[in-house]
Amino acid sequence: MVPYGMTVSSLRRGYLMGIAAYVGWGFFPLYFKLLEPASPGEILAHRIIWCAVFMALLLAVLRRYRFLGELAHDPRRLAGIVLAALLIGGNWFGFIVGVATSHVVEVSLGYFINPLVSVLLGVLVLRERLRRPQWVAVGIGATAVLVQAVEYGRPPWLALLVACSFGLYGLVKKRQGLPAAEGMFVETAVLVPVALGYVAFLMASGDATVGHVSAGHTALIMLAGVLTALPLISFADAANRVPLTALGVLQYIAPIMQLGFGVLVFHEPMPPGRVAAFALVWLALAVFTWDGLRARRARSRAARSAVEDEPTPTPEPAPSPEYERSA
Repeated sequence: MVPYGMTVSSLRRGYLMGIAAYVGWGFFPLYFKLLEPASPGEILAHRIIWCAVFMALLLAVLRRYRFLGELAHDPRRLAGIVLAALLIGGNWFGFIVGVATSHVVEVSLGYFINPLVSVLLGVLVLRERLRRPQWVAVGIGATAVLVQAVEYGRPPWLALLVACSFGLYGLVKKRQGLPAAEGMFVETAVLVPVALGYVAFLMASGDATVGHVSAGHTALIMLAGVLTALPLISFADAANRVPLTALGVLQYIAPIMQLGFGVLVFHEPMPPGRVAAFALVWLALAVFTWDGLRARRARSRAARSAVEDEPTPTPEPAPSPEYERSA
């Protein structure tokens, strides 16, 4: 069913852009493995710098830079953007560390539980009320984290860092109201001075790999910034065209791919405890998705009933010919 006010071609483009975004994110573990022997900190610094450069060029070509003047006169919004930048920087760092230390499976767990973290943040921060199945899903997800902690012998810190940082990032972004391209530019621009300082430190200490390994390695590091921006732009386009419930289902593409790469390509172990934790997470997501679809159908039925029950206005009788002549 095509949503009201949207054409079939527009909806099709939305699905294609959404799939492209999540598939792009799903391939990130393979790409970041190619950046060795660069350290996670060096990769993150260059990812920030080159993403900011790419977004600046894109906004200049599109002539979409007037928003900078508006932001300069809105300190509260700027503070929110700084917070968003720190959160997304932490999320990127956790992901890169997970790939570099062969914990891709743990990182994928973080993205699986991210929807449940977002729901929990809605309760704690926005004072939203959860339906009973949603509470059940959150409880199952929490049990999965405990099972994973027992299996590891420690809390799954990378999974929790990735899930919580991205959940909080989404919460902050929800209140900013900046389009994706403009928001990504400002957030990376905020982090650029720190990134440049770290790159300068690595060069001074002789620990930098960029420019010292090969021209191909340097090109891959620079391209990481572009590959950071493109899936986000695709996602923003999809979010404007695809129903939220459908987008929620599409978001599982990336962690499924990451889990597959972690097990099948990088040969990370999957002992019984870890399998049980993932099974619990998938059960929680199934309950969460089922409840969301059920609630959406209920709202649609209620809206149709309200329209059908609305009384039809009685048309006024046409004036008689005698009345018209007297008028």
